[in-house]
Parts: sequence; structure tokens; C-alpha cells
Amino acid sequence: MSKFRKLMAAGVVTLAGAALAACGNNSSSSSAGGGKKTLNWMDKTEIEGMDVAKVTDATSFTQLNNTMEGLYRLGKNSKVENALATKTTTSKDGRTWTFTLRKDDKWSNGDPVTAKDFVYSWRRTVTPSTGSQYSYLFSGIENADAIVAGKKKPNTLGVKAVGDDKLVVTLDKRIPYFKLLMGFPLFFPQNQKAVEQYGKSYGTSSKTTVYNGPFVQKGWTGSNLSWKLVKNKNYWDKKNVKLNTINYSVQKTPSTDYNLYQSGKLDAALLGPQASKELKNQKGYTLRKTASTIYLEMNQKKAPFNNENFRKALSLAINRKELANSVGGAAEPADTLSPENMTEVKGKDYTNLVRGAATKQFNTYNKKQAQAYWKKAQKELGKKSVSFSILTYDDDASKKGGEFLQSSIESALKGVNVRVQSIPKKTALDHAGSGDYDVFLMGWTADFSDPISFLDLNTSKNSQNWEKYSDSTYDKLVAESKVTPSETTRWNDLVKAEQRIISTQGVTPLYHPEEAWMVRSTVKGVVYNGAGAPYNFKEAYIAN
Repeated sequence: MSKFRKLMAAGVVTLAGAALAACGNNSSSSSAGGGKKTLNWMDKTEIEGMDVAKVTDATSFTQLNNTMEGLYRLGKNSKVENALATKTTTSKDGRTWTFTLRKDDKWSNGDPVTAKDFVYSWRRTVTPSTGSQYSYLFSGIENADAIVAGKKKPNTLGVKAVGDDKLVVTLDKRIPYFKLLMGFPLFFPQNQKAVEQYGKSYGTSSKTTVYNGPFVQKGWTGSNLSWKLVKNKNYWDKKNVKLNTINYSVQKTPSTDYNLYQSGKLDAALLGPQASKELKNQKGYTLRKTASTIYLEMNQKKAPFNNENFRKALSLAINRKELANSVGGAAEPADTLSPENMTEVKGKDYTNLVRGAATKQFNTYNKKQAQAYWKKAQKELGKKSVSFSILTYDDDASKKGGEFLQSSIESALKGVNVRVQSIPKKTALDHAGSGDYDVFLMGWTADFSDPISFLDLNTSKNSQNWEKYSDSTYDKLVAESKVTPSETTRWNDLVKAEQRIISTQGVTPLYHPEEAWMVRSTVKGVVYNGAGAPYNFKEAYIAN
């Protein structure tokens, strides 16, 4: 995720007890007060929105993954499982997909869920006036690129309903990861009546959203830090939904996190740096690998960030191992943009194919080389000094990350002055999306388990390319990877593209987060996937 933007805060977050109390249940889910059908859970950052066409962050996608449902649901290890689709057939050339839908699913407003809801949803998302930052993921579906570019009408999109229970999708070309895409919330259906009823307010609160998934959301007003997920009585598979309630809370203060867990007010707690080290051998300690990368986006519409040598100087001034240790969890220093353990190519991890001269030269701490590139940049820019600010979220770990970068850069590069600007996530995303920033400390979680999720993001015309990186060689490699019929050629193109963006420092990878949690041993059946919408609570339960 993950911009999703599956944008991630750069570390852990927690909540003061008063906000947690607002969830409506302060007692442990395994106690008499909470009951065995109630789970108290947390997330790192607040919800951005609940409109599948418009959200971009991991927290929101997780909410959608549990309150909405599409053709498929992703199980453990991103295994594709039938959801609303009961049968799928594919043409020999891989370009026509026909989905037979179940007839017993309803929206929370009582309307039946039909194939027409998918057609409406997809057309709305690719319509330019909707403003979806994720519409580029429809590329490959017939006419999607032309519609997004405003050259064709939305009703020409390669999707049609045949009656209420048959959906036919036509592709411009075979998409290797198409099934994984169909499990991502962006491709879920939308209820036209509700979208039109609420207008611009649709998806901005629990009350202005309708649901067709295992749970319905209650109590989110659009800005508060606590809400509930309640079992959906209209859900087609409600017999397999074991929890009645999930009390959700956002946490931003690591000092209280583990205390809330110990006192029974949370059933899971995301740990800070010190707690991660102290509790690693304790019962309930859980390490979650994320298909994520925290990196720096530099606004290349501005000087000095449009200077490649300056970008290289900043990258080489950062000790990634020390940065990873400072933000907590079990973060690993990043020398590639794509994370490890996400994609395997012919028995090898994809990142092993990427590693080489570029990653070693430009994503490794080297103070002497950093100063050499800074001297080159000074000459090219005609300046001896520069000042800029690093934009971060306002959670504790993001602030720590920003402060570490400030200290590292200023100590290595004489004449470079850095200020850290830490603000709430929504505000930070607004600034970054409008180009109103210098450098943004942000993260991306893969939408699905393929490096194209990271590489497509930074092509010149991508709506989420906020840093405005533009490189014709890079663009060509990414584009060719999408059309080649050869799997070997595809992987070669992706590897070369990733090496290219690193060698030009289009973005600056810093670390791959691995989250350290304490999870109560009675909590079972929670599905976690590092890519996409991370958590699936459909079959979660609390054991006796």
C-alpha cells in the first residue's frame, strides 16, 4: 500500500486511553465485559476515506477490505479465493474474462449486489472528473488508458453486465497479475444509488457509505480516531463471520501502547523500538513482514531537487541501518525499491536480480562520496548552500525518522540546512498531492505481490508520481514490461527499470518496515498479507 496512497506512516503509532474508550468497549475481548465476540484492534494512522474510487492509504484499504467485497478475496499468502464470483472462465488468448456472480449478496441498504454495480464502479473510477489517483491500475482493460486520458468515454471501458449475475471483462492485452488485481478494493463494486444520494459526501463518514462485505462500519465521522466494525446481517456468508464487533482505534503515542495491551484494552499492540527488543521472546510477539518501502520523494519541479547530483548526495549521506534502528519494529535497510520476500522469479527473490552496481553505489552510506556529489551540485546550481524542509506525518516514528534524516544530512553536507515539518496525515497527503512540499518521507505498500506496483507508480504520467520524476528510459522499460509476451523479457525489463530509477535517484529508498506486534494468544484466524489491504478479519475469532 502504499499517496494508498497506500501510504504508510514511517513506523509505529498509538492512542491515548480517552480515544480508545470512545470505541465503546474498554475491557478485554476475552473478558466478561468485552465478550468473546468482540475484538479490540488498532491501526497506525487515521482513515483517509471510504470511497473505493478515491482512497489511497493502507488504513482505508484495510477498512474497505473488511466492509466491502469484490470478485475475489485474498486469503493467506495472497491466495485468490472466490468471493462474489462463483465461477470464472477465460478465453484462450487471456483477453476475455467472464465471471458468474452469486445471487444472494446484498448491500447494507438492502439493494441486491449485481454485475451492474461493477460496471458502474469501474466506469466511475476511470472517469477523469472522479479524480481517482489509482485509475492507472485499470491500464490493460480495454480503452482504460484512453478514458483516463480523456480521449474516450467511460462507457467504452471493456466491462459489461450480462443480466444481473454475469460480468464480462475485455482486456487490451493479457495481464499476468489480473486475478490479484481483482482482489484489491479498487476493483470492488459501488452502489450507484448511494453514491448519487450522498454526492460529494459519499465515503466521507460511516453514515454516508454503504457496504457489502463481512462487516459494516459505524461511528467514523470523517476525522475521529475510533470507530467500530459490526457484523453485516446482509452479508452472503455471514455464518462464517465469527466476530460481532471490532473496536478500532488509531494510536499515535508509543509510550501508552503496550500498557493498553497489558491492561486488556487492546488485543494487539504495535511495538516501539525499545519494546520490540525487550519483548521478542515473549508469548504473543509477532513479526509481520510488509511488502513496503519507506523512501524519500524529492519534488523535482523545484531546485535543488531537479539536480541529480544533489539527490545522489542526499542518498549517500544517510546511514540506512541506523535509521532503521531508530524508527523501531524490525525494519531492514533498503538497497532496492521493491521489498524482499514479495516476488520470486525462477526460484530467486526478485530483489537479488536488482542488486548490483547501482544499488551498491547510490543506496549505501558513503559520507565522502556524498560530499563529492554535493560539490558537483553546488557548481551546477551556482549555490554554496541550500535550505529545505522534510515533510512527515505527525506520529512518533515519522517524527523520529525526519529528525534522524535532518541530523544525518546536515552533519554530512556543509551548507545544507534541513527543517522537519510533521503534520497530520491527511494534511500531509494534500500538500504532497498538490506539489506543495520539498521532500516527503513516505511509504508505499504493494497493491499486489508484483514489483510493477512500485515501478508503475513512478512513470512520468502516473497520477501518483508526486515527485514528478521523468526519465524516458525508465518509462520505456516499464511500458515494454507490460506488453511483452515473454515472461523472461518482462522480468529483465522490470529489473533494468528498477536499477535505472536507483541510479538516477528518482526516489530514495530508505528501509523496509517489518512490524513487531504483541497479539493476544486467544486471537485466531486473522489473515495478514504484506501486499494489498493488509488485514482480513472475515474468519477471525477469539478462542476460549
